[in-house]
Amino acid sequence: MSDTKGPKVDLPEELMAELEGGGETKPEGAADAAPAAAPEATPTTELAELKDRYLRLAAEFDNFRRRNLKERQDLHNYANENLVKELLPAVDNLERAVVHGRKEEQPADSENLLQGVELTYRSLVQILGRFGVVEIEAEGKPFDPQVHEAVRRVSTNEHAPGTVVEVYQKGYLLKDRLLRPAMVAVAGDPG
Repeated sequence: MSDTKGPKVDLPEELMAELEGGGETKPEGAADAAPAAAPEATPTTELAELKDRYLRLAAEFDNFRRRNLKERQDLHNYANENLVKELLPAVDNLERAVVHGRKEEQPADSENLLQGVELTYRSLVQILGRFGVVEIEAEGKPFDPQVHEAVRRVSTNEHAPGTVVEVYQKGYLLKDRLLRPAMVAVAGDPG
């Protein structure tokens, strides 16, 4: 043992072994057995410590591997999330144009334009579907605050209270993640 606060003292080997061994005193007859037992105890404890460190390191590595795998899967599954969010307003505008075109009575030339817009709308919806985008079913379903956003309450006898009666803007899921909630009107108690 080295102590920097005092003078260095040369101690006998037996006393040094006692101090290093935890201060245990040995019987006089056990002097020969102690030196043989001390070297065996040290490698055993070192082996136990190394084994414990190895197990902890293996567990940390296993946790790191699992975390890394999950992050890679999330990146793969949701990498297009921002792109899809950007495309949704275009889908909405095309859908509105189709609905508006169907309401207006226009000449046959407009019908061709309307068919083109409908084809574009359908192809865009198919593209989104290939990437895992799913429309949230809302009308006629019970209101679910997880996927619906109520913007209006309607008093009606036709629907049970808490039922979605009208959809103002469709909601979408990307696989199992909510991209945008559906903006809906919900039936309330009549009167």
